[in-house]
Amino acid sequence: MQIALTIAGSDSGGGAGIQADLKTFHQFGVHGTSVVTAVTAQNTLGVRAVHPVPAEVVEAQAAAIAEDLPPAAVKSGMLATAELARLVADLLDRHGWRRYVLDPVMVATSGDRLLEPEAEAMIREALVPRAALVTPNLHEAALLAGFPVRDPGAMARAGERILALGAGAVLVKGGHLEGAELVDLLVTAAGTSEHRRPRLRTTSTHGTGCTLSAAVTAGLALGRPLATAVADALDYVHRAIAAAPGLGGGHGPLAHRVAVRGERGTGSGERG
Repeated sequence: MQIALTIAGSDSGGGAGIQADLKTFHQFGVHGTSVVTAVTAQNTLGVRAVHPVPAEVVEAQAAAIAEDLPPAAVKSGMLATAELARLVADLLDRHGWRRYVLDPVMVATSGDRLLEPEAEAMIREALVPRAALVTPNLHEAALLAGFPVRDPGAMARAGERILALGAGAVLVKGGHLEGAELVDLLVTAAGTSEHRRPRLRTTSTHGTGCTLSAAVTAGLALGRPLATAVADALDYVHRAIAAAPGLGGGHGPLAHRVAVRGERGTGSGERG
């Protein structure tokens, strides 16, 4: 069994953050480990409090994992502060973690900024160049690229700009585009590929980005090519949204129980 690591915040509502990541790892048949960067008080209605974990405790968690349960792939999500973003870059180098997926949690679905400017700069300068894949939404792609991203053409240009920052590949997520069809773009040095799916009209979208990046990380831990890991992850997330249980009074969680397509993964949940 392969091991995957998530470096992210805890979601008390269980729909995003390390909780979503660990559920996703399980469905893909990899053993999930975690380094908690922040404790949040939240539910489907919103975030009420955020408490960053002290850097020395984050470092100790990572050292414990590296010593005994070295991961085949790593992802990071919410990093909260510039200090933690810089620390994660150091940890990647120190422990030789190479299959790294960066979910640049910088802007909420509402458009609210989640990080201080210093932390945004640290993600751009220290983490993007270390990433095998960066998975920005439209707001985050705009921050990283330096120009507005509102259509597929701008998504492709933003992906190329982020590649130029040193990323191995960029998956620009088009969930915030208008229209009946979802468009996600995978931008690599070899070219750009489109992934299209019908838009699902639902409010059960909490943790979508976390789940997607975790699913890609699991695929990379299993040794799959990046393009295959991305396609599998997009398929899994789409069906997890479609099967969402409708919990809570706000933006509810996905159905992480859905099985990975084909015979992959070991999840025992329902097939979409």
